[in-house]
Amino acid sequence: MADDTTAVVWDSTLLDYDMGDHPLNPVRVELTMALARELGVLDRPGVQMITPVEASEIDLTRVHRADYLDAVRLAPIDPFFTGWGLNTPDNPVFDDMHRASARICGATLAAARAVWHGVSRRAVNVAGGLHHAMPARAAGFCVYNDPAVAIAWLLENGAQRVAYIDVDVHHGDGVQTVFYDDPRVLTVSLHETPLALFPGTGFADETGGPGAEGTAVNVPLPPGTGDDGWLRAFHAVVPSVVRAFAPEIIISQCGADTHRLDPLADLRLSVDGQRAAYIAMRALADEICDGRWVATGGGGYALVEVVPRAWTHLLAVATGEPLDPATRVPDQWRSLAAARRPGATIPEAMTDGTEPSVSPWPGTSEDPIDRAVLATRTAVFPLHGLDPHDPRD
Repeated sequence: MADDTTAVVWDSTLLDYDMGDHPLNPVRVELTMALARELGVLDRPGVQMITPVEASEIDLTRVHRADYLDAVRLAPIDPFFTGWGLNTPDNPVFDDMHRASARICGATLAAARAVWHGVSRRAVNVAGGLHHAMPARAAGFCVYNDPAVAIAWLLENGAQRVAYIDVDVHHGDGVQTVFYDDPRVLTVSLHETPLALFPGTGFADETGGPGAEGTAVNVPLPPGTGDDGWLRAFHAVVPSVVRAFAPEIIISQCGADTHRLDPLADLRLSVDGQRAAYIAMRALADEICDGRWVATGGGGYALVEVVPRAWTHLLAVATGEPLDPATRVPDQWRSLAAARRPGATIPEAMTDGTEPSVSPWPGTSEDPIDRAVLATRTAVFPLHGLDPHDPRD
């Protein structure tokens, strides 16, 4: 294993995953990398910049059907194309869609390979995290499922236990679907309740298929959940099941759309709460799997106000010391953001001015968040030999 090193996978061609006038705007990734660069995060000792290439047909077909890949190639050149979840408002077609989508997968694959082969201890692809794509269908702004492609590669290359932790506001349904019957993959997703939000899955009783019971863990949280409740739920479920599963590597999807300013959902986290989640995931990787951690981006639609700060915190946590929340946002970056998104509110600091706390899960409570936690623990903890009612488990 390499010493304390982090691979950051980046190339401006990752911005080619561009659906046009659409919520998933690549400017959020461009501004993230620019902010991280301005703050010196990418120049830290031990940071290894990796340039990605497109995932191969072999890589993609570990998850996706070959005829679906053919459809993705054809769709941009056929104005009347329908089917496969493509050419819809959520998933409009765009030029070179296959190549751009395969490059996102290639970037997450490069991150996973660097960690698995011991080239680096951790790796980040903020352009990745397209967790809704299904084996033969585009969904939720996602054409190919890069976390699933990376996990499938790990399994083919000797991994016996992979944990996937998804903190996007939407359920990580695509990754769960791909590995629902595979006991080698633990999928854990915290998200806004499917009763209120796309994709309508991710209930506590979705716990894994035959032979893989307990390997799908879902924590559906009520609208309005803020930092303290979200972090209480995270710490009441995630560390226990991940420790019990004992993965060799952790893959994270770090969508920033849990933020209170996000226009597409209704959780109420701050960038400070999101930063705390990243610190917790790195600590789990350090404790359980010798630091092996691959982090991807994901959703996030407050393109200037939130995503660049959240994912710059992610890059900082992955590459060394977390950034001081009081750090000022550089003027040069603020000018770039104003030029890219005229009229946007440009943040001045890396904090939202909150100080999240982690309170212990009480075990019994009428609070809707605590009831959601109990439902999840009741569904999956016994399958891991854990007591759902004991806050110490």
